[in-house]
Amino acid sequence: MAVRVAVDALGGDRAPDEIVAGALDVASPEIQPVLFGPADLDTHGLEHVVTIDAVEMDDKPAEAVRGKPDSSLVRSARAVGDGVADAVVSAGNTGAMLAASLLHVRRLPGVLRPAIGVVLPTRVGASVLLDAGANADARPEHLVQFAHMGSVFAAEMLESAEPTVRLLSIGEEAEKGNQLTLEAHRLLLGEPGLRFEGNTEGRTLLEGDTDVVVTDGFTGNVALKTLEGTIASVLGALRCEIEGSTRGKIGGALIRPATRTLRSRLDPETHGGAYLLGLRGIVVISHGSSSRRAVANAIRLAARGVEHDVVGRLAARLPQRTPSTS
Repeated sequence: MAVRVAVDALGGDRAPDEIVAGALDVASPEIQPVLFGPADLDTHGLEHVVTIDAVEMDDKPAEAVRGKPDSSLVRSARAVGDGVADAVVSAGNTGAMLAASLLHVRRLPGVLRPAIGVVLPTRVGASVLLDAGANADARPEHLVQFAHMGSVFAAEMLESAEPTVRLLSIGEEAEKGNQLTLEAHRLLLGEPGLRFEGNTEGRTLLEGDTDVVVTDGFTGNVALKTLEGTIASVLGALRCEIEGSTRGKIGGALIRPATRTLRSRLDPETHGGAYLLGLRGIVVISHGSSSRRAVANAIRLAARGVEHDVVGRLAARLPQRTPSTS
């Protein structure tokens, strides 16, 4: 049976054309994208649910979800909560997608806070960083739960047999960090079911010294955007150097296969999006500038999450705790 993925056709800077194109690229007997958008949307034959509103990037998340219940973003999230779709993908307003998912998809029992899990392309494979932006403020117990979520993700999606966990800090020593990091480190040391191996620093995020990197959403988002910007700048500078002289062009021709492989591995569009973990359904959030390639890969990522039963495995793994009201 095909995995049905609800797609917010109006989400992102390049919507709806690139969103629809990406959905078309990935449509198959195994994956069935369902587009949510206005009546005049050119779907090229894909299944279409008509919506009458759109959440803009500068809308306030909670207000947008309450005030625009028939928007493409809210309706696509609600489709998962209602069981009409198996997963949802949106490149739209991240805060609004989080709010809509909390309202309609809802948290798994015992989940304190959902977290955005992003796959990092490391030198020796891949790791997952979370939280990458869902929670600007977090408590130590939230980071412990993020570690469990990341471990399940790494085992199921990254095929890590016994995932290791590290805490992002300003030094590897246990006594370094702010109050949140120090207390989270103490809790992680005594947490059963986790292979916690201490702290890690930002400079090693792409080295692959662990399977799961845990932090709060503010720090994680800053780290992620710093990595993305640095990678783009370095690759751009390398291209300019290669194209700037005859010698550079000759050398560039010799290393072109290697640079293409490296660019593909480091490109955020290779994965297409990030999971919002801790919910009762699969929610994938894509970058606002996503191209058709990124959208297609995000839909594939969502389908893989359904096929691997990430939600069910998270529900079985997470220690039962009293949900937070904050």
